[in-house]
Amino acid sequence: MQNYKTNCFNSDNLSIKCGDRSINFEKPLVMGILNLTPDSFYDGGSYLNKAAILKRSEQILSEGAEIIDLGAYSTRPGAADVSAEQEILRLIPAVECIRKEFPDAILSIDTFRAEVAKRIVADFGACIINDISGGTMDDKMFSVIGELKVPYIMMHIKGTPQTMQQNPVYHHLMNDMLAFFRLQIKRLNEFGAKDIIIDPGFGFGKTLDHNYEIIANLQEFNQLDLPILIGVSRKSMIYKFLGGDPSTSLNGTTALNMMALDQGANILRVHDVKEAVECVKLYSKIKSSLQ
Repeated sequence: MQNYKTNCFNSDNLSIKCGDRSINFEKPLVMGILNLTPDSFYDGGSYLNKAAILKRSEQILSEGAEIIDLGAYSTRPGAADVSAEQEILRLIPAVECIRKEFPDAILSIDTFRAEVAKRIVADFGACIINDISGGTMDDKMFSVIGELKVPYIMMHIKGTPQTMQQNPVYHHLMNDMLAFFRLQIKRLNEFGAKDIIIDPGFGFGKTLDHNYEIIANLQEFNQLDLPILIGVSRKSMIYKFLGGDPSTSLNGTTALNMMALDQGANILRVHDVKEAVECVKLYSKIKSSLQ
């Protein structure tokens, strides 16, 4: 293993604020996925009523995740578009019941729409906004994040969910991605937003080889001096290489998550929380034994 630093960004910035909650990065964190969509690539249609939503939320938290990430718009390649109104209608009852049952839970709202972000934060208080477009699909998003003063996950994407896998080409993959992040971070900072997390966007406008090149060079993002989120959970980059399908891709997910931790990842976004938490514990144990 190559990287044994406690964190990959400035030691003066070990935490970010989400309302009155502090998110601390002294050790890697786990974010559990809760899809509210009928057509997500792995568990679409599993959490469409309050009982199922609360059961999944309890599982995510009891298995050791610090954050619940709620998505109401399927971003699998080629997924159908849904309106902002439909997205909000899916989110409101879910966020409402989670807030009531688990008031201390840190919630992340997976949306690229400023309108959705503003509505949910206005109705339910501070949440992380997890934007798969990095501010490229709604020109109001950055101003809204600056206004809301909430943490923002800036993901890299090439194209849109409907077009992103149609022959993505880069001049130089890592340099192109770093240039994207630098530009978007500068733009977002100009609106007063400071609590930014970056996500390389595995599978979002990347070929199979691109995805593995990013994993191999993940430490290059450390120069941005921001926390790094990794989302490879059960994605096609695993089963298209090893064979199988999303249901058989837990072991590959775990292997890549451990590699990502070694390369400086601060958050693992996963379907399988228990296994990701075990990754963090084992990684932390190995790291502590070297000190």
